[in-house]
Amino acid sequence: MHSNDIQSRLADFPEHQPRPAGAPLPLAGLRVVDFTHFIAGPLATMILADMGAEVIKVEAIGQGDAYRYYPPAHPDDPTLGGPYLWCNRNKQSIALDLKSLDGQQIARELIAGADVVAENFSTGVMDRLGLGYESLKAQNPRLVYASVSAYGREGAFADRLGFDPIAQVESGFVSMNGYADREGVRALSPVMDISTAMMAGNAILGALMARERHGIGQQVDVALFDNAVLMTGYASVQHLFSGEEPQRHGNTSPDTCPSGVFHASDGAFYINCGNSKIFQRLMTQVMERPDLAAAPEYATPKGRIARREELFAILGEAFARQPWSHWQPRMRAATIPCGQVRSVGQALRSPEAAERRLVSRVAHPQHGWVPNVASPIRYSATPVADPVAAPDIGQHTEQILRDRLGYSAERIAALAQAGAIATATAR
Repeated sequence: MHSNDIQSRLADFPEHQPRPAGAPLPLAGLRVVDFTHFIAGPLATMILADMGAEVIKVEAIGQGDAYRYYPPAHPDDPTLGGPYLWCNRNKQSIALDLKSLDGQQIARELIAGADVVAENFSTGVMDRLGLGYESLKAQNPRLVYASVSAYGREGAFADRLGFDPIAQVESGFVSMNGYADREGVRALSPVMDISTAMMAGNAILGALMARERHGIGQQVDVALFDNAVLMTGYASVQHLFSGEEPQRHGNTSPDTCPSGVFHASDGAFYINCGNSKIFQRLMTQVMERPDLAAAPEYATPKGRIARREELFAILGEAFARQPWSHWQPRMRAATIPCGQVRSVGQALRSPEAAERRLVSRVAHPQHGWVPNVASPIRYSATPVADPVAAPDIGQHTEQILRDRLGYSAERIAALAQAGAIATATAR
């Protein structure tokens, strides 16, 4: 892969359209000191950064966030992997040696003026660094201290490491997905990390609201496993009602019919007939089969599920006669929930993505253009921040120490010489 290849691909997407000049930001003036790495923590803090919070990402000298190196990396910069770029925009980076006394002191000074600390180290690490909640609470009682962990910060499993696929299997999520005749399948997308990040972002905002109302900070504890159990959806309560385990149904639904993948003459699409009214519209307005709409054996979801194979065969034969361009406008006119089965690349280039301006290119100070996938949050009065590409390791070290903590150039140089910090200039 060459840098020119990336620039050529990005030419297909528009430059980011700036937010209205002078519009306020939802979290302007809020400062977050971010000790997170990989996905769940950084994505949570990026949500806050998109809303206008100043997010200072604390990284290890030299290595930085290990997620920087997940492939593919930018061909001109091994520390700028695509996955890292995806969840670290709108942040500043300071490179500290947190094992040094000077590095720990700088971290405490940053936290003294912060509103939020976010961390997802292994349980006990922040305490050993002198940066645990109880020690920081004394100097900053209004601090919101958010911990994202695998199994929570207390209890018998607090020491366990956890990653997205482990949460998927242990929560029962994998057991629900795939086809009945084979083993359950994990989601390749890190759905547990992403949803945990969303939950953590919500939890932090809730704690900030509580602080405004009650004048107190607090610790926020969000666990990957807890969230993964939630992500099994209503299947958990179905099991508690019936005692039955959810079964794998592939692309069909255990609750509705016909719901699944069908094939037009030129490609696959999905229909979700979530209720009998949708089924009636599908048969009368799209398929021109009022006889099936009126058939008593298809009148209820239970009846249609019992006859799923014969109903799918009827629909499959009919759909195969015409291309998607024939079926899509008819189903849209009949308000049938449906959509093409797309690859990721097709989705990024789809009319829907273009209409919502989901994919754009933003300027990078060293690498020309880099891709950006927009936040799904849309505010009418306080639009989210314009995207700034994820920072280099220690890109803002000097700026933060000078402008936020008042360090002199001589002191910054001495700290760099001692190895307590690293600056972009040194890199």
